[in-house]
Amino acid sequence: MKRHTLVAFAAATTLVGGLLTLAPPALADDSPATQAESTATPIAWKNCGSSNYPTLECGSLQVPMDHSNPGGRQITIAVSRIPHTAAKSLGPLLVNPGGPGAPGRGLAGYVAKNLRPEVAAQFDVIGFDPRGAGASEPHLDCVPGFNNPVRPDTVPDNFGDELTNIKRVYEYAQACGTKYGDFLKHMNTPASAADMDSIRAALGAKQISYFGYSYGTYLGSVYAKLFPSRVKRLVLDSIVDPSKDSVWYGGQLTQDVAFDSNMKAFFGWVAKYDANYRLGTDPAQVERAWYTMRDALSKTPAEGVVGGAEIEDAFAQGGYNDSTWAELAEGFSGYVVDHVTAPLRTAYEDLAAASPGNDNINSGYLATQCRDAAWPKDWATWHRDAVKTYAKAPFLTWNNVWFNAACAFWPTSSLKPVNVANDKLPKTLLFQATNDAATPYEGGVTMHRLLRDSALVVEQGGRNHGISLSGSSCLDNYLNEYLVTGKTPKGRGHGPADAVCQKLPDPVPNPAAADLKAAAPKVSKTAL
Repeated sequence: MKRHTLVAFAAATTLVGGLLTLAPPALADDSPATQAESTATPIAWKNCGSSNYPTLECGSLQVPMDHSNPGGRQITIAVSRIPHTAAKSLGPLLVNPGGPGAPGRGLAGYVAKNLRPEVAAQFDVIGFDPRGAGASEPHLDCVPGFNNPVRPDTVPDNFGDELTNIKRVYEYAQACGTKYGDFLKHMNTPASAADMDSIRAALGAKQISYFGYSYGTYLGSVYAKLFPSRVKRLVLDSIVDPSKDSVWYGGQLTQDVAFDSNMKAFFGWVAKYDANYRLGTDPAQVERAWYTMRDALSKTPAEGVVGGAEIEDAFAQGGYNDSTWAELAEGFSGYVVDHVTAPLRTAYEDLAAASPGNDNINSGYLATQCRDAAWPKDWATWHRDAVKTYAKAPFLTWNNVWFNAACAFWPTSSLKPVNVANDKLPKTLLFQATNDAATPYEGGVTMHRLLRDSALVVEQGGRNHGISLSGSSCLDNYLNEYLVTGKTPKGRGHGPADAVCQKLPDPVPNPAAADLKAAAPKVSKTAL
């Protein structure tokens, strides 16, 4: 659900228990988005295909900035389409990659290409850049280069270190309010759901099907709550816990513990392949070496680029998906054992470095999550929870704090999370891995309980985020069958699961890296 210059600090401050409470710059507020039907005209499609997706088409539509005032200011939503090719169409299938804040037009081609051809042929697969994201306008970019390296260390040694990051995120929130003003009130999930219904209307469809990953599961469930009669099929993969205590502040604390668990699995994998990485056969030894590396980088960033915050960013990708483990382990081993920095920098740049669209994604992420639900406004709560969580889950806790902390100072009031409980939908299909760190397993179980006619397909032992259309024929068979027929599996004594698929095999080291290690001179395994 996530991933990814101080000026004068002018704000009212109050010391509470030695920690700061900051008054955010205020904006006038309004009510949440309504269910008003869009009057969008049909979309004018133009070819925007590539070698991978030659039939992709692009277009845009105008939607109200405030859906409760359809005659007011209009904004632009950018959309894409892979048209159906079968004689009979099952209508539009809207897809969303998560975020919030992530552009989604590119997902249309990916989904159409990875569904069974005879299934994709029956849908107009529709991607869209949610409001504020990608090619949609306005295009949010609160502070260009905010996440460029090298950022301040995430883990504070003292209150001065913590205050440095507090000032930094406060200034970010203030910049967003100054730059985008009234629009920030309309950056929220119910408004994005209303935009989806505007897309439906512009497509001339009475109903849509929807397939969303990660945050896209919350967006899809909110759409289904607001517009239940307009849902034909609903697929949610890697599911956000929609409980009010998890959207969104509580969810980050749960993530911290889950990411720590997945990183321990990574350290165990590295130890298993000690012949390749030479970091030790004891997972605890490997883990100690990683934290020693992180502390060294926080003092002296590798090649002036990879500091403590950046190495956390890179290795967090290993918590999302184990396909990154080999590259991460090569960088880790190169730094600790061979005392070279190039593989570590390459891993960071491949997996986590800020890209041209990163500033926009980060802005959209915060604008949506900070508005969607209440976040603590006193820093004492953030500090207390971070210290408590860090004691048991040190890997990502403080990094995650600073990724989200602008919400403590956001210049809008907050909405209440949508109660997505729903007994008005057709059968729906849910996918969840048991060891997903970004959206832990309990979220899938909760969503299954709240959507009355849902079926939950579980990847047993899976630790990756976004599991369908990723190589598992077991999972994909359920997906393809459901999209065409609407049929879902029924429980067979698997607890809350209606069907269980076994996880894909663990990754193995890259062959080229294994050859290089075999030829390398033997050196000490002592960590830096």
